[in-house]
Amino acid sequence: MDLLIKGSTELNKMFAALQNTASGLRHDFGEVENLQQSLHGARDFVAKASARIEESILSDLQLVRPSAGLLTPDVSKSGDGRDEFVLALSGAANFVRGNPHFAISLALRTNGETKIALVYSPIDERLYYAESGVGAFVYSAYHSEKIHVSNLTESADLTIGYNTTGMRPVISGSARETGCPALDLAWVAAGKMDAFVSDPVDYAEIAAGELLVREAGGKISLDGADIIATNGKVEL
Repeated sequence: MDLLIKGSTELNKMFAALQNTASGLRHDFGEVENLQQSLHGARDFVAKASARIEESILSDLQLVRPSAGLLTPDVSKSGDGRDEFVLALSGAANFVRGNPHFAISLALRTNGETKIALVYSPIDERLYYAESGVGAFVYSAYHSEKIHVSNLTESADLTIGYNTTGMRPVISGSARETGCPALDLAWVAAGKMDAFVSDPVDYAEIAAGELLVREAGGKISLDGADIIATNGKVEL
């Protein structure tokens, strides 16, 4: 196959699967914008759209690793016990309100370690991706560029993303709450934000972002009560 982005053949096949699914998702987004007078109806529509994402992309992913399992927020399908695709629609609440800030998060894990990660924003067609040991990249307008976390350390200069309902660390910089953890982690990896703090969320939503942050030179902790990702130079 012709390679679409810099990386392995498997990475490119996973991206092709995302693109196939995203075309239908963009159509669904246009439809949900017409349902804003009925929030309940919009939620039902997006729930069905999310299920279609899983069904649509699964057939394509089976061509990448036929015996791999699948993990989504709603589905856990056992495979060969070695490989597993981890898939989620991140920012679904934004999608419901006709807000384009949402993404498909897709990761391939082998023997419990994430090897390939993709976070794809269907509306602006921007892809953040990484392969273990290779680095993290952003792709848009037919061009790939390597990304790195920021170098900022001064509290007043920091931009921190939050996905929390409780107390936040006191900083003198800027706070952001976007409602899309997958893209928040991608933005930390790309240096657009310096850190991200979140309440626990479904692992399927952040599996790809975890590898992006690490491969871009950042740090991320998923072991405690919160998810904390930083550029590795600030402490929260």
